[in-house]
Amino acid sequence: MSLKRIKNNWHPIKGEPLTDFDKKILYYQNKGFLVPKRKLIKTPEQIEGIRKSGVVNTGVLNLIAEKIHVGMSTAEIDKLVYDYTVAHGAIPAPLNYEGFPKSVCTSINEVVCHGIPDEKRILKEGDIVNVDVSTILDGYFSDASRMFMVGEVSQECKKLVEVTKECLEIGLEKVKPWGFLGDIGKAIQKHADKHGYSVVRDLCGHGVGLEFHEEPDVEHFAKKSKGMLLVPGMVFTIEPMINMGKYDVYVDDEDGWTIYTDDGLPSAQWEYTLVVTETGTEVLTH
Repeated sequence: MSLKRIKNNWHPIKGEPLTDFDKKILYYQNKGFLVPKRKLIKTPEQIEGIRKSGVVNTGVLNLIAEKIHVGMSTAEIDKLVYDYTVAHGAIPAPLNYEGFPKSVCTSINEVVCHGIPDEKRILKEGDIVNVDVSTILDGYFSDASRMFMVGEVSQECKKLVEVTKECLEIGLEKVKPWGFLGDIGKAIQKHADKHGYSVVRDLCGHGVGLEFHEEPDVEHFAKKSKGMLLVPGMVFTIEPMINMGKYDVYVDDEDGWTIYTDDGLPSAQWEYTLVVTETGTEVLTH
């Protein structure tokens, strides 16, 4: 691996002695590995702020789990999300983000992600739906999504939802301090491949906390690179999107947001926000 192709992201603080933490990161950087920028390492105070945001975010998803049912419109889900979030002193992060018109993403069946709630879109028996919730509380961002099976769903769709959740959990197990980001994607793709599914490649997880989307990109498929060094204090999402068919997707030309599977087959997604700790991980919202 050529050192010339690796960014020198980690720089000592001018005028201050190197800490053991600095020395460890610089060791990896000098070996040619990609390391995080200092701003990606959250302080204990920032992590606590993200954690509190995550409590609200998880509460929203718990509410949806209680209320979702056949015959419900996705606009009703949006209202539940907005009302709960605001009642807890927070803001729905998707609302007006780069023009997104609603407070939550509701993605049904062949919709991979970024589905826009609509009073005309009614949940039917057998639908699988991803509800993606993101919350801002006191300036701190959190992000998670869950799959919901509406009424009785086919065994094929049930398996897709379950295996996608397994992909997330397997990816989470690969997050270790002083490990590498690339290990996550390799593990997820291996599990998806085993079941005959494909991993969406055009979308990924991301850093989060002080902004909605930060570095690093968290890809869910195998690449030759080991990826960025995982360092205690990093906060990011893992959110594999697993397709029953091929991994190709496209964006709706009319709304500019909704992303569909190219072959029209179902897709599923689960998402956690986590922080890398000295001993492993802590899930901040799920």
